Amino acid sequence: MRNFFLLTLLLISGNLVAAEIPDRIVSVGGAVTEVIYALNEDQRLVGSDTTSSFPAAAGKLPKVGYQRNLSAEGILSLNPDLLLVTEDAGPPSVLTQIKSAGVKVLTVKSAKSVADVRQNILSIGSILGKTEQAQKMVTELDLILNQVSVKVSSQAKKPSILFLTSHGTSTPMVAGVATSANALISLAGGRNVADGFTGYKPLTPEAAVKFAPDVILITSRSLKMNGGKGGLLKIPGVALTPAGQAGNIVHMDGLLLLGFGPRTGYAALELHEKIQAPL
Repeated sequence: MRNFFLLTLLLISGNLVAAEIPDRIVSVGGAVTEVIYALNEDQRLVGSDTTSSFPAAAGKLPKVGYQRNLSAEGILSLNPDLLLVTEDAGPPSVLTQIKSAGVKVLTVKSAKSVADVRQNILSIGSILGKTEQAQKMVTELDLILNQVSVKVSSQAKKPSILFLTSHGTSTPMVAGVATSANALISLAGGRNVADGFTGYKPLTPEAAVKFAPDVILITSRSLKMNGGKGGLLKIPGVALTPAGQAGNIVHMDGLLLLGFGPRTGYAALELHEKIQAPL
């Protein structure tokens, strides 16, 4: 293992922490892994969680489980210097076990806003000794978001959007405020019809009709698991909405749509174009 350089890092908690640039990183959270690749530091990655699927090379890394259900044995078998996770990582007992084994565990935000994205990029850049490159990434992000903002300011209508997540066998869940789906809908120039509650709630047929969305938004994976657009329209109440009647169902890659990582600007731009097209 090669020698480390000592850095003083400003981490998520806002505390100054002395830390070494790690040689062997296990990353947990698709956006965290994306940032590491975007900084060209992926040679340090020895493993990741199952949400880390972009770029394609990330999908080939050894996996340590789903971010909320990590495997301590799997992580420790990779002999990491650092476990870099989001606030969603768990269970807590596994993180405690990893720390007890002498592995440094650092936590970044579970991003749900552009401010969170900026902070995570800069923090991970500091951890990896890539502060200048991280700042350039933030600048690029802001430039793209500014382009989206200009487009949004000139749009004729703010489409009403209902975001659904469903795995086909369970009751669909609707994204309210304080979710990444809500934040991206706003960035893209849409209006989240489910703005009366926080987090996610089950969709009832009555609520679907009451929401009356212009567009139904869903991840590509959820759409496939529901049997495509035809299957989605069989969910009680969905076919009775304006979106269902017009077939205005928009789907996007889940990590791009909800990840709130380096590609957030491009996600907002793609969603803006897609929700404007049916109108």
